[in-house]
Amino acid sequence: MKNLSVVSEFILLGIPHTEGLETVLLVLFLSFYIFTLMGNLLILLAIVSSTRLHTPMYFFLGKLSIFDIFFPSVSSPKMLCYLSGNSQAISYAGCASQLFFYHFLGCTECFLYTVMAYDRFVAICHPLRYIIIMSHRACVILAMGTSFFGCIQATFLTTLPFQLPYCGPNEVDYYFCDIPVMLKLACADTSAPEMVGFISVGLMPLSCFLLVLTSYSRIIFSILQIHSAEGRRHAFSTCSAHFTAILLFYMPVVLIYLRPTPSPWLDATVQILNNLVTPMLNPLIYSLRNKEVKSSLRRVLHQLGFLPEQL
Repeated sequence: MKNLSVVSEFILLGIPHTEGLETVLLVLFLSFYIFTLMGNLLILLAIVSSTRLHTPMYFFLGKLSIFDIFFPSVSSPKMLCYLSGNSQAISYAGCASQLFFYHFLGCTECFLYTVMAYDRFVAICHPLRYIIIMSHRACVILAMGTSFFGCIQATFLTTLPFQLPYCGPNEVDYYFCDIPVMLKLACADTSAPEMVGFISVGLMPLSCFLLVLTSYSRIIFSILQIHSAEGRRHAFSTCSAHFTAILLFYMPVVLIYLRPTPSPWLDATVQILNNLVTPMLNPLIYSLRNKEVKSSLRRVLHQLGFLPEQL
C-alpha cells in the first residue's frame, strides 16, 4: 500500500474522558490481558494434551483460543505502554498494521463462530453422518477458509482509510487505530469510504449471524425431538455455551459499527469489552459446563504443579 500522506506518525490519545485514571486502567487492563492469555493458553494445552478432545468441535475451539490470544494483543500492548507513561506515538505503518490485524483476527473469528455453529448443527441434526461430513480434511479446509476470507475482508477494510491522504492533524481520538477515527483525520472527502465501510462491516457479521441463527433454529428443533432427558440436557449444555460466546462477540460489533450516531466513550468501552473481556470469558464459558474440558484442564494444571495429585 503506497503511502501518499505527509503524516508519518499518529498520536493515540487513549480512551476518551479518562484523564487521571491511567494507573487504575493500567492495573485493570493488564489483569484482563494476563487472564485472557493464561485462560486461552490453558484451554489450548488441554485440547492438545487430551486425545479425547481431538474432535472437530475441539479443533475449532483450539483455533478460537489461538485467535483469542492474538486478538487482544493487537491493541492491548500499545495501550498498556502509554498508560504506563510511555510514548503515545505510533508510526503510519504501525497504525495500518494495527487496523489490518484487528480486522483480520476479528473477521476470522466471525467466520469461525459460523463454522462452529455448522459443526454443532451436523453433530446434532445428522449424528450418523457427522464423522463423514466433518472429516479431518473438511475441518482443515473450513479452518483455512475462515483465515483466507478474514484476510480478504481485512485487506479491503484497511485499504478504505489508508488509500486517503493524511496531511493535517495526526491525533487519533481513540486508544488504537480503527476505521471511523482514522477517516476523521483524512484530508479528503470520506463520505464514500464511510458508506462502503458501514455496509462492509455490517453485512459480513450480519450474514454470519443469520447463518448461525439458521443452524441453531434447526438444532433447537432437533433437540426437542430427543426423547432422553439426559440427551436433551447434554445437547443444550454444549450449544448454550457456544451461543453465549456468539452473543458476546456480535453484540459489541453491532453497537460499535452499526449505530447511526457514534459516541467515542461508549465505543471505547464496548470495544474494550470486545477486545479484552470477551476473549477472557470464552475459556470460562467453554469449560465450566463441559466435563471433558474440565477433566483435561485438571490434568494440565496437575502436570504444571498447580493442583494436588488427587484432583
